Order: sequence, then structure tokens, then C-alpha cells
Amino acid sequence: MLTLHSIIGAMNWNDKFAQRTRHMKRSAIRELLKLAARPDMISFAGGLPAPELFPIEAVKQAIKTILRRNPQEAFQYSATEGIADLRTLIASRFSRPGLEVRRENVVIVSGAQQGLDLLGRVLLDAGDKVAVENPTYLALLSAWRPWQVRFLPVPSDDQGLRIDALEPLFEQRPKLLYLIPNFQNPQGTTLVAARRTALTGLARKHGVVLIEDDPYEELRFCGDPLPRLFELDARRTAPDLLDSHTIYVGTFSKVLMPGLRVGWIIAPEPVIEKIVQAKQAVDLHTSTLSQWIVHELVLDGTLEQQIPRLRCAYRARRDAMLAALAEYFPSEVSWTTPEGGMFLMVRLPPVLRATDVLERALRQNVAFVPGDDFHLDGEDRNSFRLNFSNPPPELIGKGVERLGHVLKAMLRAA
Repeated sequence: MLTLHSIIGAMNWNDKFAQRTRHMKRSAIRELLKLAARPDMISFAGGLPAPELFPIEAVKQAIKTILRRNPQEAFQYSATEGIADLRTLIASRFSRPGLEVRRENVVIVSGAQQGLDLLGRVLLDAGDKVAVENPTYLALLSAWRPWQVRFLPVPSDDQGLRIDALEPLFEQRPKLLYLIPNFQNPQGTTLVAARRTALTGLARKHGVVLIEDDPYEELRFCGDPLPRLFELDARRTAPDLLDSHTIYVGTFSKVLMPGLRVGWIIAPEPVIEKIVQAKQAVDLHTSTLSQWIVHELVLDGTLEQQIPRLRCAYRARRDAMLAALAEYFPSEVSWTTPEGGMFLMVRLPPVLRATDVLERALRQNVAFVPGDDFHLDGEDRNSFRLNFSNPPPELIGKGVERLGHVLKAMLRAA
């Protein structure tokens, strides 16, 4: 039977999509999480906080307080910049003697990921060069690839990105340099103090904007806290005006709960103004209720109580993973030792490919993320990322033991 659809033919949507969509693809990690969600799977794949550590009772109390005090405001449209009280709190938390961060320097975003997307919208044109650590955060590449920029890889080691590689790279005149200085995703490494100072000086010398993505800073287990890049940069100028070449991106997702989708950007006012203009077109504003919940959790002390609780729990899980790796992994395999955060990276001998290991590991109900997707060239086939914040310690040991058996069997057969 003929139908109108069969007569005129189906729409060829590929001819209708914007050219930039050719640079879009589903996240390998998000797709892998579907497999990892199986109840019998031990997953080291996602960058997930531990849900049993969410401050649920404090959130319930915060909502009761909000509904009693200002229910109409909490459910109404809000300013694109974010509610003023929350912006003021964030500005206060980041101000230091000799460095004033004002409310006007803060915009609230729907998670740090939206912040990165908005920065791409307002700063990048097709053909711009962007320097990034290699390997780097996969979702940053996904956010900025549609703008058809040219990524310049910066090699890194156990002390963060290598400063000696920057001078010749900066001669190529990149517009931005993106990095995660603390407990980097995927490697778990931290940019050391001397390199931070050198980096901010070089960036200023060459007119390169630094994008400091810092979701894990509060999750430090050992060692001394290091100065933020935007602080080091801003202190080179007058303290009464935030004149920094560094834009800071933060989030409450890792220290409270990711489902609230509340993050922030700290930047000079001209940058904030452009971000506000872009955000108005994207979602008008971040959830008003979520912002008020976060505001209440900061005011009532929940955040300050939550941070040491997370540090203690995640330190124990990291230690459980490091101990299991030392016990069960073959001697040919190495890994990073993070001082905080949620991840470490494993390096395999050249005879093994991480994707082949993953295929075998999934049969044993263990999941992880291969390292090639984090690399700009996609050619690092013998590394993979492990997350230690989400599974409980007893499952960490069991999962690493299974992985160790897989690796030993594959090395014997190689």
C-alpha cells in the first residue's frame, strides 16, 4: 500500500545537519557507562563520586529552609549571571589578601562542562589554535572540536605539563591553553609549583589565555595545597581589579553532588559579560532551585563538613587501589600515584593494547576507559584510566585482582 511517506521519500537528515556536527560524536566514556551500569559489573570507568557520600539529609533540610523562606523566588526565572548571594559567596571564598574577587567576576553555569562549552562559544573561531595537555579531558575535546579549532598537544610527565615544550609551541601563537592543574583527568598528576609560576609568566609574555579547569582541587589527600594559576597571574597586576590572563572554571559536582549541575567561572568582567550573553541564548540561567540549595549548603556548613569526609573516604579508596595494583598487576605494568582527585592512569607494555584488555576485562565484569581517546592523536594504545572514587574499597580489590589475572594471561600469550 502506497503512503505519502513512501511516495515523497524519507528525509535525508544528513543533508540538513550543520557542518560542525561532523566533528561531534558520542562520548566513549558515556557509552561505556551503559555497560558499566550492569549490577554485576565492577566499574572503574566513569568519573563518578561515591553516591553513598552525598549529603542527602542536609539537602532535604536545605530544601525545607528554602521552601519556608523564599519558595516563589526559588522556582522563578533568575538572572543569567546566577543568584547574587551565591556569586558573592564564591567571590568571597576565592578572595585573598591582595587579591579581590568581586561578584561581578563570577558567573554561575550548569556544571563546569557548560562553562567550558560557553568559553568555546565566546573565545574560539574556526582555525584558532588551542594548546592542551596530552592526554587531556575527553569532554573538553568534544566541546571544542565543533568550532573547528586546531589542537596543539603539550607533552606532560609526573609533574604536569612540560614547560620546556611551551616556548616553541607558543611561537605558533595559540589563542588558549587548557589544563587541569590538580589531579589531572585522566592521569591524576599535579602541576608542580615551579611550573605554575613559569607557566603564568610565559602565557602573559606570549598573550596566551589560560583556561584553568579545577574540579578536583578540594580533594587533596596529601601534600601541601598549591597556588591557583589565576591567583599567580592576577597578583602580577593591581589587586583592586581582577586583571588576569587566566580564566578559572570550578564546580560543586565533585564536593556536593553532580545532579545539582552547579558550577562557576571566575574571569575579568569583559569575559563574564560575553559569557552571560552566550548563556542567555543557551539556557537563560542555571536552575534557580539548585543554586539556592548550594547556597544553603555553603551557609549551613555542610560543604565544609563534606570536604574532609570525602578526602578521608577517597584517600582510603586510592590506597586500596594502589595496594591492589602492587599485589595483582604484573611487574611490566606501571601507574601514576595521585595525591588527590579521582583517577590514576595505568601504562601497559607495548605488546598490549588497552582496547584488547578492555574486551577481555568486560567478560570478567570489570570496566575501565582506554587511554587513546584522551590523547589528541589517539595513538596511545597501551594506557588506560582507572577511577577509584566510585566503587567501595572491597570491590576495588576484587576488580583489580580480576584485571591482574587478565593482564597476566595476555602477557603470557603475547
